[in-house]
Amino acid sequence: MRLFAAVIPPQAAVDELAAEVAQLRAALPERHGRLRWTHPSMWHFTLAFLGEVDEALVPELSESLARAAHRHPAHELRFAGGGRFGGRILWVGATGALETLACLARSTATAARQAGVHVDDARPFRPHLTLARVTGHVNLRPYAEELAEFRGRRWRVERLELMCSHLPGAGDVGERPRYETVASCPLGTRRAP
Repeated sequence: MRLFAAVIPPQAAVDELAAEVAQLRAALPERHGRLRWTHPSMWHFTLAFLGEVDEALVPELSESLARAAHRHPAHELRFAGGGRFGGRILWVGATGALETLACLARSTATAARQAGVHVDDARPFRPHLTLARVTGHVNLRPYAEELAEFRGRRWRVERLELMCSHLPGAGDVGERPRYETVASCPLGTRRAP
């Protein structure tokens, strides 16, 4: 199973961001190449990418993640700003209880390792939600600049989700990956600082 741990934003925040992305797309037509826009139903903040995991490890992994989630308080975030990773990925960021989110990400990786799952955490955690990936050559700077002032509504992070990614088959042109929730782990009840 191809797994990752994530925070899934609520529908109201997704709808608000989707409206902003629609305006962005209308204002900045793609000139060369193209942007493959992610579908709002797939939007999430990845806490830890776990890759291929033996299905036999999933019960222990789920329990370990539930314990880790319970040690962290529910907290508030909001979509804010945007940027790009090189010339390949356009993203929207977050503001709010980012240190709490970063601690949750570190605990998630530790919990996965304790359950026997390899976690590649060579890159530091940077909360972002991928909006689009580039095919060909598209200058992402104007898109990132347009997103720089965006501030969405506040929303509460109350759960850590263990997700399975089902990739489309080689002949499935135009298909996108499908995500399935494997386990949903509530955060603790302590207040965020």
